[in-house]
Amino acid sequence: MTERHATVTGGIAAPPLTGIGGAGRTALALLLALAAAAVAVFGLRQIGGDAPRGLLWAGAALAALGLASLLGLAVGVLRLGRDRGDRAFFDALAAALGHPLVVTDAQGRVVYANAAYVALSARGGRLVGMDVLFAPYAEFSAPVYQLAQAVAEGRGEFRELRVAPGAPAPCASADRPVWVKLSATPVAGGGTALRLWQLQDISEDRARQEQAFSRLQFIITYLDNAPAGFFSTLADGQVDYINATLAQWLGIDLPQAQNSGMKLGGLVGEQAARLISGVAPRPGAAVTESFGLDLRNRLTGKLIPVQLIHHVEFDAGGQPSPSRSIMVPRHLAGASAAGGEISAPRLSRFINNAPIGIAEIDRDGIVRMANGAFLELSPRARRGAALSAAIVPAERGLLLQALSAALCGEASLHQIEANVEGASPRNVLFTFTRLAPEDATAVVFAVDKTENKSLEVQLAQSQKLMAVGQLASGIAHDFNNVLTPIIGFADLLLAKMRPTDPAFADVMNIKQNANRAANLVRQLLAFSRKQTLQPKVHALTEALSDLGNLLGRVLGEKVSLKINHDRELGLVMVDIHQFEQVIINLAVNARDAMPNGGALTVRTYNVGLEESRSIMPSLMPPGDYVACEVRDTGSGIPPEIRDKIWEPFFSTKDVGKGTGLGLSTVYGIVKQTGGFIFCDSEVGKGSTFRIYLPRYYPKASDEAPAGEKPVEAPKRDYTGRERILLVEDEDAVRAFALRALASRGYTVVEADSGESAIEKIDMDEKGFDLIISDVVMPEMDGPTLLRELRKRGIETKFVFVSGYPGEQFEQDLEGHAGYSFMPKPFSLKQLVEKVKEAMEG
Repeated sequence: MTERHATVTGGIAAPPLTGIGGAGRTALALLLALAAAAVAVFGLRQIGGDAPRGLLWAGAALAALGLASLLGLAVGVLRLGRDRGDRAFFDALAAALGHPLVVTDAQGRVVYANAAYVALSARGGRLVGMDVLFAPYAEFSAPVYQLAQAVAEGRGEFRELRVAPGAPAPCASADRPVWVKLSATPVAGGGTALRLWQLQDISEDRARQEQAFSRLQFIITYLDNAPAGFFSTLADGQVDYINATLAQWLGIDLPQAQNSGMKLGGLVGEQAARLISGVAPRPGAAVTESFGLDLRNRLTGKLIPVQLIHHVEFDAGGQPSPSRSIMVPRHLAGASAAGGEISAPRLSRFINNAPIGIAEIDRDGIVRMANGAFLELSPRARRGAALSAAIVPAERGLLLQALSAALCGEASLHQIEANVEGASPRNVLFTFTRLAPEDATAVVFAVDKTENKSLEVQLAQSQKLMAVGQLASGIAHDFNNVLTPIIGFADLLLAKMRPTDPAFADVMNIKQNANRAANLVRQLLAFSRKQTLQPKVHALTEALSDLGNLLGRVLGEKVSLKINHDRELGLVMVDIHQFEQVIINLAVNARDAMPNGGALTVRTYNVGLEESRSIMPSLMPPGDYVACEVRDTGSGIPPEIRDKIWEPFFSTKDVGKGTGLGLSTVYGIVKQTGGFIFCDSEVGKGSTFRIYLPRYYPKASDEAPAGEKPVEAPKRDYTGRERILLVEDEDAVRAFALRALASRGYTVVEADSGESAIEKIDMDEKGFDLIISDVVMPEMDGPTLLRELRKRGIETKFVFVSGYPGEQFEQDLEGHAGYSFMPKPFSLKQLVEKVKEAMEG
């Protein structure tokens, strides 16, 4: 070897004397000691004689030098002896480890190597670092480079490598593979960066690991193919293990089931999962239970009756450890019935699959047995827990009384309705009974009536709303017949008067109040969803911008208004006047909720198909919508009255300050438009109303959206010379319409019923250009009159007028054309415009 290793002294590498043997080094040390002593003696003599002053100083220096040299030699001799002792100790320690190790400096020079490494490195021809020794071999080159990089950065790492039989590497074996652990560790060496490299043969450890793994694999294979199903679940219900037999029974993919985080409900079904996990915590105890279950194969749908044995242990805090469950096919568990009797496992199967809750309760009120339907009622309804814990506190006393009466045998059945606690309140009908006089337990049957109660409330509410709606619709019809002549005759008077006339303001006041009454009637019809809508394609951007000034006046100075629109907002098909009424009603309510001021924000945005799925899937079908959101910073709506805000005549305002029709009108208009409205509110923070209108996608033949401002049309001439047949059973309405049309130049023939109209037509020789007819009349109504005339071949155009909405009679006229509709009440201007439109149409 061309290089020799150095010793380590105090953590610092100190090179030894080279080329001189042990005896030579001793003789040389003695000679140096004698020379130093001679120099010291000569110096002392010069000091003690009569020499000149300068020679005295030289003698003193020589004496000091000699004494220092002698002292240094003595220390060196002592230190050399100590280092030789340390070296022997470290050599013995490294030899005891048994595996090769070497210490190198930052430049890769060998600082120390034990005998095992020297013997290993001798095969390479010279003593080098382990990184240099193994770098030429393919299986070592990459790991050695990675370890060298790690140790240079101050990190200790290792690699486990397999060396094939007969490989050229120094540690290879000729007849067997060798597993080695190669490690590099940084060592602090008294200020010098040192690296400790070690090479360990771990073939025996690997062999033991592979043997243990093979044994484990055998056990798993045995368990996987056992003639019984086995699974284990964690405390959170996640399936931790499932054997291949159970996976085959259930028709599921085994790797997917073990790697997908499957829950217990996904493995055996939600009802069976509730049954299995429905045991109350028992700190420090273990619980083993048996159930009869029906599993189902996912691929074939075949039912698999099994008997389940479930075991779970609880720690001192009541937390469950991973459970272990085994399933055996019921025909192998001795569960067949004999002699026509129902076996216990079969009876358990019936109970566990019953659609109602069934449980066994002892005298202390503790649930001893319960099926899945019973456990589903409340998270507090658990085996081993008190049944009363699942009941709201106010009703626990009544439930315990019914249980006590059943155990005393006072009657066969004892029923009580109670509300159980849980994520959502449930109303449950409990029926207690004792199967035999000697039984110390009672059986309870529990029927969840929550949905029935909800349906009963909804039915009562629907019937109430329907009754109020019919009443409102009838009142609206009668009011419209009264308001039509009031508004009409007021228009006739105003047409003959000047603003300076003394009575002009009075007549105008009459008309304005009549219009207010008409608006109230429209609200009644909107609530009952029986008003006549005139939907058109609109862009809400323009519509709400035009409404901004009016909203500002409605809100007042204390409430700030902000209107935000989404870019490229979609179009909607709405009656824009009714939609404006919706926004105004919401704004008025928001203003009243902010008496000390606040902010109202109106925002519009598009809602896509995917986003709509998460809004309210039980009420609103998925689709593309345009949303209008009205948000205020007011007092909010308490949760206890939030469900009542849509009811007609419900109001939280003082008597005389609200009709209770504002939000019910909003709801009616939105629903009649085909949209949806939802309310979110938090007391003290404000309310948000979100309206979702179906998005309209225009066709090529569609006109420009109504939100775009049309070119102003020239003034039209509303006079005429045509002949009109007026059919109306209300004298006042007929009188106003007759005067209004006659004042515009039309020739009007009046009739007070459908039969009278037919007589007029039969007697008339000139014919009529237009027939204006009321819809609801005694004996022969308007639609019947139209059908009768069409049978006779008379194709005269019709204009129907009614206090009821037009949609109510349009279904009766399906297949007929040549008619239009005008709702009551109508003004003079609306009447002549409709007549001209019908004539020209």
